[in-house]
Amino acid sequence: MSKREIAGMRVLVTGASTGIGRALAVELVRQGACCVVLARGEERLSEAVEACRTVDPEARVEVIVGDVTDVAVRKAAIEKAVTSFGGLDAVVNNAGVGSFGRFADAKPERLRHIMEVNFFAAVDLIHEALPALRQGKNPIVVNVGSILGHRGIPRMYEYCSSKFALQGFSQSLRVELQAEGIDLLMVSPGTTETPFYDNVVHGRGNVPWNKGKGTPVEKVAKKMVAGMQQGRREIVPNFLGQWLIRANRHVPHLVDWYLQRFA
Repeated sequence: MSKREIAGMRVLVTGASTGIGRALAVELVRQGACCVVLARGEERLSEAVEACRTVDPEARVEVIVGDVTDVAVRKAAIEKAVTSFGGLDAVVNNAGVGSFGRFADAKPERLRHIMEVNFFAAVDLIHEALPALRQGKNPIVVNVGSILGHRGIPRMYEYCSSKFALQGFSQSLRVELQAEGIDLLMVSPGTTETPFYDNVVHGRGNVPWNKGKGTPVEKVAKKMVAGMQQGRREIVPNFLGQWLIRANRHVPHLVDWYLQRFA
């Protein structure tokens, strides 16, 4: 894992219209990066671009509106970076969706949909972007997972499954990419101030993470950019997230006992 300068980097960010993705695009532009931003919502994506140009009126930001599960949309985003910026140095897989509900009441198509967005789209985008990344300057892949990729919680089995899959995939891929000079940063946020809980595909669920105030997205974005600069392997940008991972490592039975009340 190597250190890098953000200024001049050519970055593709998925799920960039709101939340962490939007804040990350703004922070990258603030530090001199060029960004291709991808998301489904055209209006919110336009607002994200305006936010980027508020911090830098000369910001180089290109827009791709579409669903990240669509291969044509993904390839268009990669091509946009190459044609507009001359190449691609970083791919940030941030797009994601969640769901709440007990496993016994779940519909299998819901799990498949969440896996398509949270896992398969990220895997496919990396594979499609590899030729461009190999030509990039000090390239890096950034996968946005979750602390729920370290510890599963009740009523969120679909989301947890997708993030565990992304975590395992990232650990395997990191070693393969090192031989090609491509870094991989895993970001595992805890509760963050995003519209996540308003945009779930099903339910809300009685879980502790949908109550109270989360970490501001701007703080998470700054830590992500710092992780990219420093060549980190993984960051957990929330204190409670760090606590949960440690507790689950040392006293998993107590974590089970605590979470039982939400099952």
